[in-house]
Amino acid sequence: MSILVTRPSPAGEKLVEKLRAYGKLAWHLPLIRFLPGMDLPMLGRHFMALCQDDLLFILSQHAIVYAHSWLLQQSINWPARLRYFTVGSTSGLLLHQFSGLPVNYPHQCETSEGLLNLPSLASIDGRRALILRGNGGRKILKQTLLQRGVKVEDCECYRRYPIPYDGNEQGRRLLSLGINTLVITSGEMLQQFYTLIPKSYHYFLLIQCRLIVVSERLAILAHKLGWQDIIIVNITDHDALMRVLR
Repeated sequence: MSILVTRPSPAGEKLVEKLRAYGKLAWHLPLIRFLPGMDLPMLGRHFMALCQDDLLFILSQHAIVYAHSWLLQQSINWPARLRYFTVGSTSGLLLHQFSGLPVNYPHQCETSEGLLNLPSLASIDGRRALILRGNGGRKILKQTLLQRGVKVEDCECYRRYPIPYDGNEQGRRLLSLGINTLVITSGEMLQQFYTLIPKSYHYFLLIQCRLIVVSERLAILAHKLGWQDIIIVNITDHDALMRVLR
């Protein structure tokens, strides 16, 4: 098995290190990089607008890291009066580590849909919510909260930028490495990888490659793009991915 990990740095490098420690052939091709978001200076103002038991949703580890760094610079604490939610366990544990506060997250399906199925989010009419996120991405969380009677604000804490590569060069490289397993953990990166690789390499890097994704939604998209051997991992942390890749 020769594995290509497309997760951004530093998470991608850490997964590759773990795989190599188990004797696997693994390589890293990060498809996006991150920079601070445009809304970070407004984070303190957003916090002040939230009342006791209002909702704070954080959609990725990157949002947590950038928000926490800004809060430290401003000597602002994570407000204890709020109810905190993350999409997955890794983000939840990281936020708890930074804030010392309880964090809610789905334990089975670590997606926006899994988060919205939490019983604690069933009756939230009249509450306010703040979503800390990156640029772009899915809108299902905000749309569903609005439908449930919540007043929702967004705060862009980081921005994603695609990393430019020469598609022919990468196609030749991946073919020479014998890549037969791909790890792609977002729809944005899935589409970017598909667009990057020239069609002359699609047979080898789509039809002949096993693809590891982290939701049914991504699997459906991948199938439409041409992948055939697709495995879904509903929990996105490295331990779950390692169990599939060993």
